[in-house]
Amino acid sequence: MNYWMERQFKLKERRTDVRTEVTAGITTFMTMAYIIFVNPDILSKAGMPFGALMVSTCLAAAISTFLMAFLANYPVALASGMGLNAFFTFTVVMGMKVPWQSALAAVFVEGVIFIVLTFARVRENVVNGIPMSLKHGISAGIGLFIAFIGFQGGGIVVGDEATLVTGAGLRGNIQPILTLFGLVFICTLEALRVKGAILWGIIATTAAAVVLGAAKIPAGIVSMPPSIAPIFAKMDFSMLSFNLKDPAVANFWIVVFTFFFVDFFDTVGTLVGIASRADLLDKNGNLPKAREALLADAVGTTAGALLGVSTVTSYVESASGIGVGGRTGLASLVTGILFLLAIFFNPLISVVPGCATAPALIFVGVYMLMNIRNVDFADWTEAMPAVIAVFVMPFTYSIATGIEYGFITYVAVKLTSGRAREVSPIMFALAVIFLAKELFL
Repeated sequence: MNYWMERQFKLKERRTDVRTEVTAGITTFMTMAYIIFVNPDILSKAGMPFGALMVSTCLAAAISTFLMAFLANYPVALASGMGLNAFFTFTVVMGMKVPWQSALAAVFVEGVIFIVLTFARVRENVVNGIPMSLKHGISAGIGLFIAFIGFQGGGIVVGDEATLVTGAGLRGNIQPILTLFGLVFICTLEALRVKGAILWGIIATTAAAVVLGAAKIPAGIVSMPPSIAPIFAKMDFSMLSFNLKDPAVANFWIVVFTFFFVDFFDTVGTLVGIASRADLLDKNGNLPKAREALLADAVGTTAGALLGVSTVTSYVESASGIGVGGRTGLASLVTGILFLLAIFFNPLISVVPGCATAPALIFVGVYMLMNIRNVDFADWTEAMPAVIAVFVMPFTYSIATGIEYGFITYVAVKLTSGRAREVSPIMFALAVIFLAKELFL
């Protein structure tokens, strides 16, 4: 077994071992396990059965994460994307009155387009064509974004009509207290160089939450999963034509384009950010096996549509596994296995509260934010676009939007400062596309 794992995942080459990778896989699963319940809750509002959605969410995550493990050998997990599932339900199905069966068809078509573009190396060229300053900026931006999500999930940051966000306060509020406890616990273990600090932090905070009544003791441990028959292979392709004069057909392609655009650049941003922080980029700043990683994402999306869930994408929470040392696809293999087991162990997994995973997200966010130190702040044409990407991501709640503004700013300042030769054709073309999208769509 050890020989097979070494040959398959190149553990020694990436300076890691089986124990570290297993811990990383468990940690990643724990920080993104919320999707098992959140995704069905959102998609069920489109008229789909919750139980079937829960099982399909786990299956889609497991299949796509296994693909990432064996095709690309990266410690990146995938599942139905947050934001994309909300767009599926509230905008497409409830707003545009598109049946969920047709919306699933749009997701499937998007996945097929991704597969074609991946084999044509279009997506790979985009990933490898991003300047190093922006790669570091994207990584740091994702870190700030993850930390922001953690502060929200831990009840420290809440909404406010006047200032958009504000602090919840600690008096009579157990969630932020537990979040701070977990964060101090993780930082202390990390400072003492204890292996698996993030995972131990999640476990300790969950235990404290149960003792203090902020989390419930599970009624059981194992439960049989419901059937996925009501949503499996229920895609409706009747709107798939090029007769754009038909409003229904035009709406279908608008949906396909929106899924495509957001998923494309969310995935690019996540892979670049995580690879940069995990030192997986080569000496030229390119991502080895970028095509294989993007193929796993594309095939995962088509498989997810077949199973009955919205667009599958790479998860920024994978950075939590990288934070404890994950460097290979073995971590992804472990995460995928846990998603399969989750189908039967839902009562146990549902015990972990948001205030237990929030400290992990905040810690990992700071870990990734450290990448900003690699940006050349002596050069405004490199520093400003990177910092724009860093701040726009969390403030707009979108990795894709952060990339858009970073790219546009990068090309603009290079042109206006007389350094157009430093702009690659890919960067120039993408900046024009992004600008046109923001102005006219």
